Amino acid sequence: MKKVAFLFPGQGAQYVGMGKDFLYHEKMQKIFTQATEVLGYDLLKLCQEGPKEQLDQTEYTQPALLTVCVGILEIVKEMGLVPHVVAGLSLGEYTALVCSGALDFQTAVALVQKRGKYMQEAVPAGKGTMAAIIGLEEEQIIELCQEVSSVGWVAPANFNCPGQIVVGGEVEGVLAFCEAAKAAGARRALPLSVSAPFHTAMLQPAAEKLKEVLQPISFGEISIPYITNTTGEYFAEIHKIKKNLAKQVMSPVLFDKSIRTMMEDGVDTFIEIGPGKVLTGFVKKIDRRLQVFSIEDPASLEKALESIGGTTC
Repeated sequence: MKKVAFLFPGQGAQYVGMGKDFLYHEKMQKIFTQATEVLGYDLLKLCQEGPKEQLDQTEYTQPALLTVCVGILEIVKEMGLVPHVVAGLSLGEYTALVCSGALDFQTAVALVQKRGKYMQEAVPAGKGTMAAIIGLEEEQIIELCQEVSSVGWVAPANFNCPGQIVVGGEVEGVLAFCEAAKAAGARRALPLSVSAPFHTAMLQPAAEKLKEVLQPISFGEISIPYITNTTGEYFAEIHKIKKNLAKQVMSPVLFDKSIRTMMEDGVDTFIEIGPGKVLTGFVKKIDRRLQVFSIEDPASLEKALESIGGTTC
C-alpha cells in the first residue's frame, strides 16, 4: 500500500488566476467566501483579476495562497485522498496545520495576513534580499557566508534539495556572496525578487510580533502527523506550537530534511496541492524513485486519482 504525503507550497507559487479551474466547486467557493469575510476585502477578485503587483505583496500573497491551497485540499479530501503525513514550505506549513486538524481555516487566514504584514515590515525596503544558489554543497554555503561577512551579513535560509540552497541577508552581503559562489563553482547564483531576507535572523522583529498574535489562539489536536520546517522532524507538541511558528519566520527552512524524514518513515508518494510544481521538482531531485503528483486543476486531480485511487491512502 502506498504511503502518501501532502505538500503545500509557499510564497512565490502565486499567480493571477490561480484556482480558477476549481471555482465551479462549492467547496472552493465556500473557502473564498470565508476568507473574504475574515480579511475584509474581495480575495477572489484579487486572485482572479489582480493586479499582480498587489497579489505579490507579502501581506496579500500569504492569505491568497493559503485560501487557494485549502480550497483545493477540501476538494481532494472529498475525492477520498487522505494523507499519512503533511508538510509545507514556509507559508505552506500553515496549510499543513489546517490539513492536520490543528488549526481551523478562518483562524489561519487571519493569522497569515498578519504574518505577511509583519514579515514585509521587518526589514526596511532596500536593506535585505535573498539569492538562490545552484550547485554548491551545504558546507560550502556556510563557509562562503563567513567569508563575505565583512561586506554584509548573510546566512542560509532555505535548504530545498541537493544542490539548491537559498541565502538571505543584507543586500551588500548577498551580492558579494553571489560573486563568491560563482567563483567557488556554483552553476547559478540568482538574486531573488523578494521584499526581505525571509527565514533569517533579520526577521526577528516579525517573529516577536507574531508571537504576541499567536498567544490567544487555540490549537486543536494533530490528527494527521505534520513535519515542521524548523527541524525537518515530526511535531506533535501542541503546547509548543506557538513558539515554533514564531521561530519559523526567522529560522532556515529544512525542506530537504523534511522529505528525507518522511522517506525514512516509508512515505513513497508525494502530492503537492496548490499552484505550481516547485515542491515536486525538489522531491524529484532528492530521490527520482519517489512517485510525485501536483494538483492545481481538475486535470491534475484526475491524473492523481487514476494513479493512486479515490480511496483513503
